[in-house]
Amino acid sequence: MGHLALFLGLGIFLGVGSWQLAVWVVETRDKNRKYKAACTYAKERGKQLLVAGGPWGVTRTRRRRNKPAHGSGDVCLDINPLAFWDHPKGVIASVTHIPFSDKSFGAAFASHLLEHLPTVDDAKQALDELNRVAEAVFIVSPSRQSFGGWLTPGHHLWVWQKGNITYLKQRGKAAGKKVEACYG
Repeated sequence: MGHLALFLGLGIFLGVGSWQLAVWVVETRDKNRKYKAACTYAKERGKQLLVAGGPWGVTRTRRRRNKPAHGSGDVCLDINPLAFWDHPKGVIASVTHIPFSDKSFGAAFASHLLEHLPTVDDAKQALDELNRVAEAVFIVSPSRQSFGGWLTPGHHLWVWQKGNITYLKQRGKAAGKKVEACYG
């Protein structure tokens, strides 16, 4: 009976681990695809790429391993300078108040950023700002199937997209709010 419980536990562990690995692979491919699309879009328009939310994050782990989460674009914006560490055009600013003029960027890329904002209204304001300063906006956020998305402290929102609609839902709230926007 003890062996059966051990094999059952091991099977569950391997099944969940495989599932989470598959979720991570899909998320990583989506992030890389959208970053590449944002770079191409900006380059085709002869304008710079704005990356909102630095590629290094705010922990030192990525820098120690020298593994940024994504590229840093031409201009990188974050409220924490550690997130865009060593970037020649890093700007300390909130994504809800971007200090650039209208359509000054060909594209904006925001990866794993909106879910950290405290409210749906803050995320809507960030989307409005990104759309104001860039001709196209590319958004990446953790999947609701990702354990990391559920367990990461500081995630206040669920963010997902279907077509050209971005959905925002406050965690712990019953009703989601949607924001319609065109993301290239």
